[in-house]
Amino acid sequence: MPDGVDLSRRGLFRGQLSARAPEVQLPWSIPWSDFVADCTRCGDCLTACPEQILVKGDGGFPTVNFQLGECTFCGDCVSACKQPLFRPTSEVAWHYVAQIEAGCLAHAQVFCQRCQDSCEPRAIRFSPQLGRVPTPDIDTNSCNGCGACVADCPVGSIKISMPNGKSAAW
Repeated sequence: MPDGVDLSRRGLFRGQLSARAPEVQLPWSIPWSDFVADCTRCGDCLTACPEQILVKGDGGFPTVNFQLGECTFCGDCVSACKQPLFRPTSEVAWHYVAQIEAGCLAHAQVFCQRCQDSCEPRAIRFSPQLGRVPTPDIDTNSCNGCGACVADCPVGSIKISMPNGKSAAW
């Protein structure tokens, strides 16, 4: 790894016994262990992102922060990188999808459909229920994991992750 960064040692002091991949890696990025081995942490991808959703994560490695906005899959982060850290942009960017957690306002009988309104691929739909407010459902086949719904959720109950807890290895 460049500059001798030992993420497992850093994790030990934080109570994490192994170096974990960030919740969301950059689109088209190679598996995390290979990514950190070759990433120079130069920040070119961070400055290239027009949405400014890429941030320095643990160890200074880039990660995606959907609280700042959504990924438009423009590919600027891939183009800006001088290292072989990305797969071809002709492939699917990633397999992440949105997951709605228990804190959703609809589960507390509060009418809110902001996530559906911000979902361009229309992967989030609200199902009407007799005597209750509509509740959200996510079509994981339509969801591209762009994260537009994350920043738009007023209670932060939407996360972007791999479906069914699968690993991010492509």
